[in-house]
Amino acid sequence: MKTVRLFIVLIICISAHEAKSQLPFEKQEYSARREKLMDLIPDGIAIIRGASEPLGNGTFQQYNNMMYFSGVEVPDVVLVMDGEKRESTLFFTIEENVADGENIPLSLVRDPVSVTGVENYLPYEKFSGFLKERLTGKKTIVYTPFYPEEILGECSGEKFNKFKSSVTGNEWDGRLTPELQFVSILRERFPDHQVQDCSPAIWNLRMIKSEAEIDVLRESARLGVEAHKAVIRNTKPGTKEVELAALFEYTCKKNGAEGLAFSTIIMSAEHHAYGHYAQYDRTLLDGDFIILDAGPDVKYYDTDISTTFPANGKFSGKQKELYEFALAVRKICLENYRPGVSLVQVGAAVEKKLKEQGYDTSDRKFSGYIRNGGYNHSIGMAVHDKLTSFKREEPLRKGFVFACDIMAKADSVTGVRIEDTVVITEDGCEVLSAGLPRTVKEIEDFMKKNE
Repeated sequence: MKTVRLFIVLIICISAHEAKSQLPFEKQEYSARREKLMDLIPDGIAIIRGASEPLGNGTFQQYNNMMYFSGVEVPDVVLVMDGEKRESTLFFTIEENVADGENIPLSLVRDPVSVTGVENYLPYEKFSGFLKERLTGKKTIVYTPFYPEEILGECSGEKFNKFKSSVTGNEWDGRLTPELQFVSILRERFPDHQVQDCSPAIWNLRMIKSEAEIDVLRESARLGVEAHKAVIRNTKPGTKEVELAALFEYTCKKNGAEGLAFSTIIMSAEHHAYGHYAQYDRTLLDGDFIILDAGPDVKYYDTDISTTFPANGKFSGKQKELYEFALAVRKICLENYRPGVSLVQVGAAVEKKLKEQGYDTSDRKFSGYIRNGGYNHSIGMAVHDKLTSFKREEPLRKGFVFACDIMAKADSVTGVRIEDTVVITEDGCEVLSAGLPRTVKEIEDFMKKNE
């Protein structure tokens, strides 16, 4: 009997390790992504580098691009995708006891080729020699991202601009981003080979989401909706903003989110003017109108959701009028999003409806609705997924995920933001962040129910 029990325990332990061996997606998903990138670089190789261990005591987070092409959450991993040879090679070194302590699947450490589907594996220490051998003889273009890599809560474009202004452009510093430093070293060591930026190619691939990605985004949005509802449910005069911010994060993580897509934004009273206020330094008063802009990260995929509601659970006349206007614009946008339609056309539909309702559409406050058709930014592995040349005039495509973000302002303390994460479907769109109380009546009934 003891032997049987021991065998059962052993099976459970093995099963636990094997359960951790699964990548966020099936390995065929990653293989298809690598194939698409190699299609774009038939004349060279692409080098994608993973994140290193944090210098402080923070938890390790992998770079989005490494997760996109491999799903491997190991520090200091390198992925080489060879467009000429049509094969990829993964480089990393980690001891089994270290991997186990960091919850890294032992099956990945022991048999990375089988687990990931990447054709070749070598220890990290072999990378330099591999690259030297690969770049000996025939001239080959080396592709690598020039723009900053992203971890949780980061967006490549914003990160680049901040680094450039505060570090590269600082006369007392002047350092390059780690990505551009890598480019500099590549050019120094391999002067006979071109080094080119593959950031735009990767952005293009990441723009259109697969069904597997949309499933994860749908789950991320579901958790975000539950967290928004928890905050609305617990809001009343006398509540501290810091308590609501903590409640949002707690609800997301309790339900399975890895973290937040960005710092939770809570705007009330005079803070409506700042657009992205996240100081949590007010105690809510009777009559305050709150904008909550927040979303979780699930398996490296973000969602972006905004709700607007009164602290006391009852809209004032001014608040109701502004809110219902923004909600009507949202409805027009959602009714017009579909493949083949451009944002310019969606904006024209909004303009037509506004004119029919007697609004002066030449007023600057309507420019965003008409020009962008309610669109604000792409969403995916970053809450502001970087795009290359997406234009308002080009037709929307199935699998494009973005923020339908309707904003309006009546005065310095009365603003509205109604934002949803939306995906273009076969014949229209799906609001991934559906399920929130959205109408004035729904919000008032929801808050009254929880008094």
